[in-house]
Amino acid sequence: MPIVTFVFPNQERREIEAPTGLSLMEIAQKSDIKEIEGVCGGCMACATCHVYVHPDWWDKCLPNGARSDEEEDMLDLAFEVGDYSRLSCQILITDELDGLVVALPGTDISAWAKAA
Repeated sequence: MPIVTFVFPNQERREIEAPTGLSLMEIAQKSDIKEIEGVCGGCMACATCHVYVHPDWWDKCLPNGARSDEEEDMLDLAFEVGDYSRLSCQILITDELDGLVVALPGTDISAWAKAA
């Protein structure tokens, strides 16, 4: 089963087993990560599941090569959006995402940009 690491604003890291076929938002909710609200239930009608994807994983989290126009529109409503922002409801867990690292909004990811 793939493992996903969530990085919190206090730099705490939490590794979670992530069943394939679920969205990252669903994994966060089932794992009681309260910062990922997912108010709309994953239908891309809000931005309450916003995360930052580590640059090493960026391309693997974009099966179509880019965020959709709909996702871009929703991210316009989120706080602290950056180059590596995604809606976690739009990231479907696959075996290829074993080791994925994402950070919650408010996390200092400035070191990630230097690593990219």
